[in-house]
Amino acid sequence: MWTQLAKEVIDGKQLSEDEALAILNSDDDELLPLLNGAFQIRKYYYGKKVKLNMIMNAKSGYCPEDCGYCSQSSKSKAPIEKYPFITKEEILEGAKRAFENKIGTYCIVASGRGPTRKDVNVVSEAVKEIKEKYGLKVCACLGLLKDEQAEQLKQAGVDRYNHNVNTSERHHSYITTTHTYEDRINTIDIVKKHGLSPCSGAIIGMKETKEDVIQIARALRELNADSIPINFLNAIDGTKLEGTKELNPIYCLKVLALFRYMNPTKEIRVAGGREVNLRTLQPLALYAANSIFVGDYLTTAGQEVNVDYQMLEDLGFEIEINEKQEALSNA
Repeated sequence: MWTQLAKEVIDGKQLSEDEALAILNSDDDELLPLLNGAFQIRKYYYGKKVKLNMIMNAKSGYCPEDCGYCSQSSKSKAPIEKYPFITKEEILEGAKRAFENKIGTYCIVASGRGPTRKDVNVVSEAVKEIKEKYGLKVCACLGLLKDEQAEQLKQAGVDRYNHNVNTSERHHSYITTTHTYEDRINTIDIVKKHGLSPCSGAIIGMKETKEDVIQIARALRELNADSIPINFLNAIDGTKLEGTKELNPIYCLKVLALFRYMNPTKEIRVAGGREVNLRTLQPLALYAANSIFVGDYLTTAGQEVNVDYQMLEDLGFEIEINEKQEALSNA
């Protein structure tokens, strides 16, 4: 059943609501056939290559938003490190580490509702040097964006802009009230308007329904997001969602399969929370996804880098880097 559905997806089929729900409701004993179908789609478009991503937390805390999942929120009581926007030199130091670790995409992330003019200037100046020295693909994630800011980032050489929808439109007000779902969609539209590659994804496990998960996958398909990071809630003490534990490894894998069947041509990235939610089944995630974060996240620790590299080697997968990056590495 799943292999046949995968062939139909490759031929252009879009899943119906019932078919999408069948994936999430599938018997646990069907997990391997389901993932095999997802892998056939993944292999058709991406082979056995894996894209590596690394986060640089350029500004921590001091955020006026009330997002229930976030330790940097104005409502959070989590004891996190807080600091203002870092310097260009610190961003470059992170890029150097990324280059040395064969990271394909360097993600500059900052807390807050949106960036100031100074923030955008610092990122822009840093990116110009990153491109020259290391050839990395750069993704910026700075919050709600204005037209002129998007244009400046594009001109500086930023390749991609991340702004997650996080959850379904129906469920959005449960997660945050300080901005709307439409605000997030508007930023993604601005990103696309100025020629930046749109990156937008989800956080799974925030008390949403299975129908919500399907709506997220469908919304991201309609937005034509090039890269779709799938986070699995790592509920942090001191946040609104502390103590929330709805996920198990098998369900997480079904979610990743769903996003691959519904967004077959897109980069699907296993993102935050994979270590605590997928646990020993992490390798199986890459039969649906073709991208992972390496190293630490914003305020939580990731898996040891050497463990991730060993996992990829054991799977027989190949790390993907761009031609300029490869040429600089061999210089």
